[in-house]
Amino acid sequence: MVCLSWAFGLAWGQEMAVDTAQADTSALVSEDFTTLHRTENSTKAAGDSAYMQNDYLSAIQIYESLLQQGESAEVYYNLGNSYYKSGDIARAILNYERALLLEPGNGDVRANLEIARTKTIDQVTPMPEIFFIGWFKSLINCLSIDAWAGWGIACFILFLACLCLFFYSKSVRLKKAGFFAGMVLMVLAILCNVFALQQKKALTERDKAIVLSPSVTVRSTPSESGTSLFILHEGHKVEIKDDTMREWKEIRLEDGKVGWLPTSAIEVI
Repeated sequence: MVCLSWAFGLAWGQEMAVDTAQADTSALVSEDFTTLHRTENSTKAAGDSAYMQNDYLSAIQIYESLLQQGESAEVYYNLGNSYYKSGDIARAILNYERALLLEPGNGDVRANLEIARTKTIDQVTPMPEIFFIGWFKSLINCLSIDAWAGWGIACFILFLACLCLFFYSKSVRLKKAGFFAGMVLMVLAILCNVFALQQKKALTERDKAIVLSPSVTVRSTPSESGTSLFILHEGHKVEIKDDTMREWKEIRLEDGKVGWLPTSAIEVI
């Protein structure tokens, strides 16, 4: 009996010690998470405060450090505003473009981007495209990836409801309504997923870049000895056509012109 009591007491003591240790660990994790959350909020608040006090260089440093922890459309937008106020139009455009990649339907970002573009030197007339292609792109960019995915899920759930109505309803009228509504909802669900995939492709491939050098000569070959084709200035947006070389990139402009420029002269959006 003494042995059993002693063994029971030892086991109970070990269990209490484990529970206490787990409680301490949970409290420590909770405290760390709370501290991290407060640090992120205070850092964001500090950046906003520096911006409001016209201390744009400090705001830029704070927002840049925040983006090292993860991408955020709001932080990119604020960083773009800080660069714009500090007179760095090229980096302002770069960060507005990055914000639009995450939130393509954000009207404030798009408006500020257009304002910043008016400050650039190069004014290239884009090649005309078929009207429905432009309409299709505008439709895709009116919502974010998450929003399109959410609408796709909602349409699919409603499609399943219409399917049940079609199979289990005894009314011919309800069966017809369920059938036609289900077909429409299925098409909408497919389109929403296609739009979300298109935005994901743009977000992952990132084949667009902004010229950051004050001016750069675009050449016919990836070499300084190549023929000079034209000159681009800071803030201009280009499409990276060939990304296989480290020191040089083949780019294409909106008007169809192509050429090579040094990698150091641009930064990928």
